[in-house]
Amino acid sequence: MALMIIISTLFCMLSFYLLATLATEFPKNSNLETYIVLVQPPDAEVFAESGDLESWYRSFLPPTTTTAGSNDASRLVYSYRNVIKGFAARLSPEEVKEMEKKKGFISARPRKILSLHTTHSPSFLGLQQNMGFWKDSNYGKGVIIGILDTGITPDHPSFNDEGLPPPPAKWKGKCELVPASLCNNKLIGAQYFIQDDQNRTLLDEDGHGTHTASTAAGNFVKGANVYGNANGTAAGVAPLAHLAIYKVCSFSCSDSDVLAAMDVAIDDGVDVLSISLGRLYNSFYEDFIALGAYSAMEKGIFVSCSAGNGGPFNYSLGNEAPWILTVGASTTDRKIRASAMLGNNQIFEGESAYQPKDSTSTQFPLVYPGSNKSDDYAPYCAPDSINNTDVKGKIVLCKFGLVPAVDKGRYVKAAGGVAMIIMNYVYRGYTTSADAHVLPAAHVSFVDGDKIMAYFNSTKSPTATIFFNGTIIGNGRAPAVASFSSRGPCYASRGILKPDILGPGVNILAAWYTSVENNTKTKSNFNIVSGTSMACPHLSGVAALLKSAHPDWSPAAIKSAIITTADTVNLENKPIEDQQNLLPADVFATGAGNVNPSAANNPGLIYDIMPKDYVPYLCGLNYTNRRVGMILQRRVDCSVESKIPDSQLNYPSFSIIFKPIVQKYTRTVTNVGEANSVYTAKIVQPVGVNVAVEPTTLKFSELNQKLTYEVTFSPLANPPNISNSQGSLTWTSEKYSVRSPIAVIIDTGLPEI
Repeated sequence: MALMIIISTLFCMLSFYLLATLATEFPKNSNLETYIVLVQPPDAEVFAESGDLESWYRSFLPPTTTTAGSNDASRLVYSYRNVIKGFAARLSPEEVKEMEKKKGFISARPRKILSLHTTHSPSFLGLQQNMGFWKDSNYGKGVIIGILDTGITPDHPSFNDEGLPPPPAKWKGKCELVPASLCNNKLIGAQYFIQDDQNRTLLDEDGHGTHTASTAAGNFVKGANVYGNANGTAAGVAPLAHLAIYKVCSFSCSDSDVLAAMDVAIDDGVDVLSISLGRLYNSFYEDFIALGAYSAMEKGIFVSCSAGNGGPFNYSLGNEAPWILTVGASTTDRKIRASAMLGNNQIFEGESAYQPKDSTSTQFPLVYPGSNKSDDYAPYCAPDSINNTDVKGKIVLCKFGLVPAVDKGRYVKAAGGVAMIIMNYVYRGYTTSADAHVLPAAHVSFVDGDKIMAYFNSTKSPTATIFFNGTIIGNGRAPAVASFSSRGPCYASRGILKPDILGPGVNILAAWYTSVENNTKTKSNFNIVSGTSMACPHLSGVAALLKSAHPDWSPAAIKSAIITTADTVNLENKPIEDQQNLLPADVFATGAGNVNPSAANNPGLIYDIMPKDYVPYLCGLNYTNRRVGMILQRRVDCSVESKIPDSQLNYPSFSIIFKPIVQKYTRTVTNVGEANSVYTAKIVQPVGVNVAVEPTTLKFSELNQKLTYEVTFSPLANPPNISNSQGSLTWTSEKYSVRSPIAVIIDTGLPEI
């Protein structure tokens, strides 16, 4: 399993916009490394003497790093105030050992590198201009979304401030763009947090940050398209929300920089944090995004994060803390069709955004560089492999992966190839990308790729042609789970079901930092990109709309509304499929289902969680007092605190490990629907377990009234030989349907990460 996860992650890093590198982090002539150091809060007397936290932090550093005028004075990189009690500093291993002897020291570890994980998606989610939820939520006006990513393209029309008021009075952030006039009432702030980058530009040199920011809250832009395809009016999910940009990545990201940006964003006054990056962790106290998100949640800030692109394997999730909304990727009903016709007249439908008008039906010879068995990179159309293959005047077969898809086409075109067919590998399944290629191309599924290879091997003179069908709306199998979308169960806490939700993350058209058509800077550029990085800002935008419509709701209440109203069927009213195999997707791929923003605006009941409720939950994970204190940022004694199993947290879903014993858990719901209402329990039983609810009816007489119920999970007397299974508990009234998914995990132990 561990090997499968590693293989999947490597493919996704190269193919799904995961642009982290494994480059050396520091100059070779230095033995200094950036450590994130956690310390206990200073005593009141110490704090009174020092006057500020930074003085307390500096007291842990070796004397040579604190001397005024010392060349080492800059080695204190960040002083954290909100997200953790601690700092980041450039230290040697010997200096860290000395620091460990000081009173108040908790831990120090080297920073880690994190991975970076539209015209149609708002309407696919039911958001229409001048009506419904968009209108009721005022398009997110007055809400501030903080984007932690690769920077911004400030002069892009998606970030115009037409129709936006000035930021609310609580906003305390700043604009470091040069000139500062590049900020406006849409783009209200931009700050830089990359320790090792000497370039120090807030401009997006990658595209990822511009894309995610516009997906969350881009303003309306007419005529957005790529090569004329997917044409329409582009808009983010919360088009009138404000954006605050925190540049933390430049092709790669470090957790010390991300933590610093979260620290500042909390002070700045953001309402939502959107974080499309991360990695896998064994536990929450190791994960500094989780630590920062906990502090943000305590301040009422909603945190939305991408699940990762490690699918279709289980236990491949990042950002899985229960105080984070963990977002997987789904498809929309739009396809940009490009098809391959073989010499035997077989036709295989694929996708490509590049669709030249002068294409012909001429059959060209078909060539496969992978026929060279001595070259491991040849099947993927690496540049050296292409140069060693006669591709001139031919259509080239390339396997998906290892080389970015658009780059494959560049190499093929440079070598004289006329077109390209990209064939998925088995784990990529049926998820295809409508990339902005530089030559005619068709990206086809694994099954179709196998058939194309069978034809290629069956004849001495294989031929093919590429033809185009343009943009097609109305694919009834949408939404489906993208094959690359990371899957649960939750590694650090299997009593919490993750991912929480699916959002559009396949072939998303949004703002881009440059023109994909001529590779020159213009003021109107869009690109189509896939990944859970694209799904996350959709949910960040939904959270902003809900925050605008319900300013008194807590982050947990907003999350509950999103989870319990999710769609579980596709446009054909069939169960959501998994694009890895086109079978019904399981609960560890879908979470609660696909987001339904309008339904989330009026959920009927919510499952709320206050910050104090996480204390017995964290103590119940059997973390040491020090490790729980690292998350809470205060001293805690779990021996005197109450403890609960993780499945007992008042989460809007259920996840239990199958055991030959009866398990009972309670939940408390708050009435936010109609004052006088009656809800009846409806159960879909998971295989191998009987689920019973007491009481079976909830009667409310006023708004904000809370009622508690108990769920009993009993193993069947003769349980079948089963794998993980799923069911649901839904509370229904005359008006509302409040659904909680149920996951049953067969405990075979945890894989290595």
